[in-house]
Amino acid sequence: DIVPQPIPLSIVYEDDDLMVINKPPGLVVHPGSGNPDGTLLNAIAWHLRQRIPDFDETKLPRYGMVHRIDKNTSGLIVMAKTAQAMSDLAKQFYDHTVHRRYTALVWGDLEEEEGTIIAHVGRHLRFRKLFTAYPEGDHGKEAITHYKVLERFNYVTVVECRLETGRTHQIRVHMQHIGHPVFNDDFYGGDRIVKGTVYTKYKQFVDNCFSICPRHALHARELGFIHPTTKTNMLFTSELPDDMADIIAKWKRYTQAKDMER
Repeated sequence: DIVPQPIPLSIVYEDDDLMVINKPPGLVVHPGSGNPDGTLLNAIAWHLRQRIPDFDETKLPRYGMVHRIDKNTSGLIVMAKTAQAMSDLAKQFYDHTVHRRYTALVWGDLEEEEGTIIAHVGRHLRFRKLFTAYPEGDHGKEAITHYKVLERFNYVTVVECRLETGRTHQIRVHMQHIGHPVFNDDFYGGDRIVKGTVYTKYKQFVDNCFSICPRHALHARELGFIHPTTKTNMLFTSELPDDMADIIAKWKRYTQAKDMER
């Protein structure tokens, strides 16, 4: 059962059919093993009960969650409030017509300004908590990620990722697959120095960045879809949270200082 809990919500948009929420990092979307409560759904149940006294939160698991983003990913998520809205939005996700753009800080200096990663994503055959890329398509499900470079800092790169499919951990797995794991991603090798110098001063700088942004640097920045009732185009944008904005600014200052030394 979804127990209503007074957890703060950042609601970007709400009407009778749906809610668009800006999820902070660290908040799990739905109850599960190890997270029986304290989730986004618990917060939504509380919010809806305040507005609709006879609201039946037992319906939330059946309709409500159209898609998910990882616990430590921040950004936009849409929740359906009716069965009809759930069905309509789910079909848009299934048809890959939903507009989803993420901002990520990844390790290394990507060779191309933009590109497309095509590799199936599925559970790791040995380590079941992890997902991995299967470029030959032997396992997992088809996954397509389009990326574009936004800023380069030599050691790390800010990229925009556009999802064509929506597999679990897709961006994180795909970026690891091409050798550029998401910065501070402890699942996929981003929580160690992937590119840089051996100097202690550099290692201290990276550790400071890890402390400022103690999670993988991935943010769901844009979300767009057709409203299930009005059939109008809806597009929402979320600013980078402070932790990601701070480390990107920190990397910019670091590389500018390095350039001045040369």
